[in-house]
Amino acid sequence: MSDATPILTERPRPGILLIRLNRPDELNAMNVDLIDALHEVLAEVRDDSTTRAIVLTGEGRAFCAGLDLRGYGIPQGATEGEGRAQLGLRVQKHIAGLVDAFRGARPPIIAAVNGAAAGGGMSLALMSDIRIVSESAVFHAAFIRRGLSNCDIGMSWLLPRMIGFSRAAQIMLTGRSIDAAEAERIGLVSSVEPVDKLLDVALDTAGAIAQNSPFGVWMTKEVMWSNLEAPSMRAAIDLENRTQILSSLTRDHKEAVVSFLEKRPPAFQNH
Repeated sequence: MSDATPILTERPRPGILLIRLNRPDELNAMNVDLIDALHEVLAEVRDDSTTRAIVLTGEGRAFCAGLDLRGYGIPQGATEGEGRAQLGLRVQKHIAGLVDAFRGARPPIIAAVNGAAAGGGMSLALMSDIRIVSESAVFHAAFIRRGLSNCDIGMSWLLPRMIGFSRAAQIMLTGRSIDAAEAERIGLVSSVEPVDKLLDVALDTAGAIAQNSPFGVWMTKEVMWSNLEAPSMRAAIDLENRTQILSSLTRDHKEAVVSFLEKRPPAFQNH
């Protein structure tokens, strides 16, 4: 397939956006066009209440092999004559900016990891809210095997919080691979599914999210991420308290209570 369409998007079910990384011949390796396309689609749905959940997967046999070592390309804004350090930092920020884009998007993002997730591809999975993987999935913190630090694209912050410091340090310092079974055992992923069932399970999970009120889902995602950085349990609870009162003042909360009493599905309007 052509790099003219580095990602493919579709809406297979109501309220669900499916994003496919679409460079299968390059194992969906990251270049400037693919990262630009991800930034663009996430900006479009950042505050879109009609998109209730997002599923991210890869075309072909890989999820994402990380940075395209044959060449990344020049991000927008680069000027002629920029030095290696300046251009390198521009590229670095272009990719790492996805961490904020994933976190800032109101719809939860489910990574359906269908194969290898190496380097930046592993980071894409880590910055997602939920990880569901196929039996052929493999994670590889590959930066250190390329003469670089494995502290990149949020990995040094995300991975220790998911699996603990010691396990994360061992994986990041050795650069070894983690297969699907180990990823499930150490709590890195939610579940391991047969390859032919992976997308259905991810879409079913997205559908379960989409049944809940948009504001309640948004606040749950936002507060969970914020409380990973909370300085104390008291601060975390204070944020929960205020968010819960905000949620209770929505019309969707009233609709949820009424529909429960009337034994019918709720009709949420994000009001």
